Amino acid sequence: MAMQCFSADSRPLAQMEWATSRPSFSFGGYFDPVNTSFGVMRVCNDDEIAAGKGFGPHPHSDMEIVTVVLSGAIRHQDNLGNDVVTTTGEVQRMTAGTGVIHAEYNASDTEPLQSLQLWFMPSERGLKPSFESIAYDAAGMANTLLPIVSQQGSSQVASIHQDMTIYLSKLDAGKELLFRQGPGRRVFMFVIEGKLSVNGQIMERRDTARMEAEPKVALKADEAAWFMLVDLP
Repeated sequence: MAMQCFSADSRPLAQMEWATSRPSFSFGGYFDPVNTSFGVMRVCNDDEIAAGKGFGPHPHSDMEIVTVVLSGAIRHQDNLGNDVVTTTGEVQRMTAGTGVIHAEYNASDTEPLQSLQLWFMPSERGLKPSFESIAYDAAGMANTLLPIVSQQGSSQVASIHQDMTIYLSKLDAGKELLFRQGPGRRVFMFVIEGKLSVNGQIMERRDTARMEAEPKVALKADEAAWFMLVDLP
């Protein structure tokens, strides 16, 4: 597999009275035995949660869970004592490790929450559970790839227990970027808004792509585009 593109409407729609989700991989009631992961990436859910609603306390273990807030705000509570609201322009990372119980809710009583929730297998099992919420430099997304999650982390980059990086970019119409993929690496693409050419293939709003053995990822915005690029082992 060099590059596979998936249109937004090819993903199943999971709908509840107060939430909708389009998973990119097998999740919950959706199971496809040939679509359970991509490298260490296990989940990419495109979620919308109604005002004041959310998921009550539930357990996780041995997973790195990242939530990128696209609009609105999410409230995270856990048995580690964290009670944190993460808003647009921020990202949260939870290391479930040996086990954690958390709840997550739309923090607003009036506005819907839109987010991407991503799960990754950690570099090792049995890690100490932890949580962080960081604000990245949203202006720094303009016409470049801005890291928001990485193994090293920083004051504006959430840390993760895996050899990987999550980038966000807002590319003006007509602008181009080139990402070089290292040997044995994978790239997962998610177009949040707009229209983007990826190695000559057109991707539109909420389309995704998976790439292996592509030494170069050429990106060009056919119209203004906001997208996520995940570099994975």
